[in-house]
Amino acid sequence: QVQLVESGGGLVQAGGSLRLACAASGITFSATAIGWSRQRPGKPRESVALVNDDSSTTYAESAKGRFTVSRDNAKNTAYLEMNSLNPEDTGVYFCQTVGLRYNYWGQGTQVTVSS
Repeated sequence: QVQLVESGGGLVQAGGSLRLACAASGITFSATAIGWSRQRPGKPRESVALVNDDSSTTYAESAKGRFTVSRDNAKNTAYLEMNSLNPEDTGVYFCQTVGLRYNYWGQGTQVTVSS
């Protein structure tokens, strides 16, 4: 049974930081790309960052220079370090597998940035 569980969300003031974690089970984590996406209020879900199995990364323009995606294969966990947060970053953040025949999503973690 595949499970992705996000954690680390919360309430933070503008300019602050959060580190999200995505703990995976039921997959060969080291061979799986993991993506982070978010759904902001009233907007469609959007991709934020991706870490490939070789640890190479890509970012959405909105995340470049502020967010860092990484992975720890020994812990079957991916991370999204978010700095210089602003109220526009408020939303539910999800992690998902990428590139599998069938992809899986976590339940999401709420991030709220106050001004």
